[in-house]
Amino acid sequence: MHRTELCRTGRRRRRQPACVEIVRGHPRRVGHQRIAQGLHVRSAEPLELVDRLRALTAVLPASAVFTHLTAAAVRGWWLPQPVSHPVFLAVPLGDRYPERAGIRVARLRTAPVPQRVAGLPVASAADTLLALARDLGPLDLVPLADSALRLGHCTRDALADLAQGRRNGAPALRAVLPLLDPRSESPWESVLRVLHRAAEVDVVPQHVVRDDHGGFVARADLWLVGTRRIHEYDGEVHRELRQHRRDLDRERRLVEAGWQRCGYTATEVLTRGARIIASADAVLSRTWEVRRLRAWQGLVAGSLHAPATRARLTTRWGLREDDDPGRS
Repeated sequence: MHRTELCRTGRRRRRQPACVEIVRGHPRRVGHQRIAQGLHVRSAEPLELVDRLRALTAVLPASAVFTHLTAAAVRGWWLPQPVSHPVFLAVPLGDRYPERAGIRVARLRTAPVPQRVAGLPVASAADTLLALARDLGPLDLVPLADSALRLGHCTRDALADLAQGRRNGAPALRAVLPLLDPRSESPWESVLRVLHRAAEVDVVPQHVVRDDHGGFVARADLWLVGTRRIHEYDGEVHRELRQHRRDLDRERRLVEAGWQRCGYTATEVLTRGARIIASADAVLSRTWEVRRLRAWQGLVAGSLHAPATRARLTTRWGLREDDDPGRS
């Protein structure tokens, strides 16, 4: 059941669930959850991100759309390293909007045409990625874009068209287009693929390995082209007993088929890139070149995996320690 409530100013609020009461000001009573500066809801249960954003629409102009990391979270994309961030909005130039801590507003000559996602006005997938490209480095942007392509929320052609424009963020988006691949099945697989691309190692995602008789052996995260070596990301799920047994059986099949598998954790991908690149060099019979490692280290340093980058962005976004309404 829904209801339409009136603001204290007499203007009508947007429709909200009847179980959520929006409270303006700074209540100090138990049971109130902060949505943004001067805006709370009274609810007995913790609110999910979508519910918090729905409450926030009570004070937003009708032209406002959610964008950037906020839109990415609503769409269910692979988010980068967790970091405190505000709620990101876009509004047309000239429209009034609430100036509250914890909300960052982009004023555009032409606001993105909203799409309804989970009942919220959200920028298109391509416009969302363009907004993300203004702040994030390639190592953060690639998993986001991979997941958008994988889910069918946008196409590579749509991104290419937008990247050819002159809007802020277009050059950064254009630079990552060659790195994108919708075949990726996890964010860390995307990161591992970018490492290989930075090291100039040709890889094929989701390669089907077959034995000498054409029988299926396994499907691999990344095949090092021209070799019988696969590199894969090993997450925590691979340490669960049932999964671990399946993994051991899979590895035995690969060995019997004459293939070698190397698995890497997230920590190894970020901090032991030299070892991974050296291993690829050995199997490819090529000499070590430090520039390849430097290229990878530069991507890591420019990503949210680096404390300095996280600090720079939270400062740019104008966050204080108690302002984090957009974190999911």
